Amino acid sequence: MAKQKIEKTNAARLLDRAKIRYELIPYLVDENDLAATHVAEQLGEDIATVFKTLVLEGDRTGYLVCVVPGNHEVNLKAAARVSGNKKVEMLAMKELLPTTGYIRGGCSPIGMKKRFPTYIHSSALDCEFIYISAGVRGLQIKIAPTDLISFVGAEVAEISEVMG
Repeated sequence: MAKQKIEKTNAARLLDRAKIRYELIPYLVDENDLAATHVAEQLGEDIATVFKTLVLEGDRTGYLVCVVPGNHEVNLKAAARVSGNKKVEMLAMKELLPTTGYIRGGCSPIGMKKRFPTYIHSSALDCEFIYISAGVRGLQIKIAPTDLISFVGAEVAEISEVMG
């Protein structure tokens, strides 16, 4: 069976340019289930290694990016505190594409239209590698968390808590 050619995304090209090791991993998209848990199931990986990229807006600093494990939700108070805001809120879905260049389910912390302050949950450091969106639905980047953190200039912080 012929191996499917994977189209390189902008995020992958940026990593190539920086000579950072990563792997592109395709998965089947379910338009009705864009949750990280679905992605983890498709990859056959622990949900704690599949990170989602969420964009928030702070009352003082403007946009910020939080990268958290798929089974976590951003703690808005913690995100506000680490980012120097009084309060933060999730970016409205209709503003995601014009702000970042990405759509829901395909938002990567790498290669947004502008560089925003980025915060990665500390549990990433417990993993040899993590998965993040490659910038399109159906494709993940497998990368060492330390490489991602240094490449995007992220701050490691306690910004989320387990959902439920």
